[in-house]
Amino acid sequence: MDPPIDGRDMLDLAGELSRRGEEFALATVVWRQGPSSGHTGSRALITAAGQLHGWIGGACAEPAVVREAQRVIAERKPKLLLLGASDQFGGAVPEGMVAVPISCQSEGALQVYIEPVISTPHLTIVGRSPMVHTLVDLARALGWRADVRDGPDFSATDLDARSIVVVATQGHGDEDAIEQAVSAYPAFVGLVASHKRGEAVLGYLADRGLPRNLLDRVHVPVGLDLGPTSHREIAVAVLAQLVQLRASGGLAPEAAPAAAGTTVATEARDLVCGMTVRADPSSHPYAYDGVTYHFCCVGCRDAFAKDPHAYLSTQEA
Repeated sequence: MDPPIDGRDMLDLAGELSRRGEEFALATVVWRQGPSSGHTGSRALITAAGQLHGWIGGACAEPAVVREAQRVIAERKPKLLLLGASDQFGGAVPEGMVAVPISCQSEGALQVYIEPVISTPHLTIVGRSPMVHTLVDLARALGWRADVRDGPDFSATDLDARSIVVVATQGHGDEDAIEQAVSAYPAFVGLVASHKRGEAVLGYLADRGLPRNLLDRVHVPVGLDLGPTSHREIAVAVLAQLVQLRASGGLAPEAAPAAAGTTVATEARDLVCGMTVRADPSSHPYAYDGVTYHFCCVGCRDAFAKDPHAYLSTQEA
């Protein structure tokens, strides 16, 4: 976790992440029951990778907030969390609130509102046709960032993993533009062409040795099938498909492959307090009878170590 930052620094960081096209979540404490290290109005910014900037509470609350913030980013829906010991909830959790049990010796509780901040789509269009300019105008009307590149001036360095690329060179260097686009592994690549022309372009690139896994990522013909349309109406069909994909999460950047020898962190349930924790060395592991269990704090781990059968029997019941 980074050191706490003040409100102005947090706004600056949020602006910087937005300019880079990175998605994140803002978490705000909207209610507290003392004693608790979190205070009403405390805020934190959480990235999709789980980095927390700011202050939302102590060691009991932060892991739960980070975990739920990552889910909020993935699901693109805000959540209102109620954080506290399980016996504090009673069974009367208000509708629309998500109860997250945490084990905290202070016996405090928090309500935390987490909202996703979705990045503005960045559309790069390659070509010079009237359709290109119509597509740029439509995209900008939606608040998207949109750039136009002429075929010879376009390269993979113009793109990143969040880029959306539409190649509309209409026979003037289609193959080169597609090869540059897919090599950057952007979120989306589409080619404005007929089925026949698209097959010819992809076949040519396959003969040149471009890997099949890259060619399979090209959407051709790009755009919803609206029947016979004019060149400018094709722009409507293309943007309609992109809006549809964005709404369904189809324009999210793909995760980079894990490096060799690394493992993906999973989750485990603390058998003492019921809290969900990361199944990694940071969550106080304890090995018993050939199985490693994970806990939110040293207190839960020690309680389990004193009488494992008491908690394992509850799990099996």
